[in-house]
Amino acid sequence: MSSDEVLAIIPHRGNMLLVDEVVSRGEDQIVCRKTFRADEYFFDGHFPGDPIVPGVIQCECCLQSGALLLGGLNNAIETGDSSTPPPLPVATRIDGVKFKQMVRPGDTVEMAITLNETISNAYYMTGRMTCGGKLVTRLDFTCSLVTPPAAGS
Repeated sequence: MSSDEVLAIIPHRGNMLLVDEVVSRGEDQIVCRKTFRADEYFFDGHFPGDPIVPGVIQCECCLQSGALLLGGLNNAIETGDSSTPPPLPVATRIDGVKFKQMVRPGDTVEMAITLNETISNAYYMTGRMTCGGKLVTRLDFTCSLVTPPAAGS
């Protein structure tokens, strides 16, 4: 998936875009990658002198990867319908978060997201973030696809 396609599916931009690339994607699983640069905005205040990636940022990496998986299920790129904006993936729940190891500047992580179940407009997923092949973060989360507000609303 190209960076233009990533930007077309999820609304995140600038320093809140936490997915560098999509490594692979199937019907119910996606693997994405992110390298944390030493100049990331959160390192300035998150343990100066010994910076680590905040847990909430690790979770957000997984959520954005899940949004990419969901966006690929129903979006204007795949349907060819550019008159309808793609649905907006929104997190509705995070459960069972476990942080196993620290992530530091310069680390490259992979987020493997699996879609476990779909009930109505709720998509239940599991995220596993690894660094160097070792598990660093695991979480279960739920997202919904919502219709974006009309321009000017």
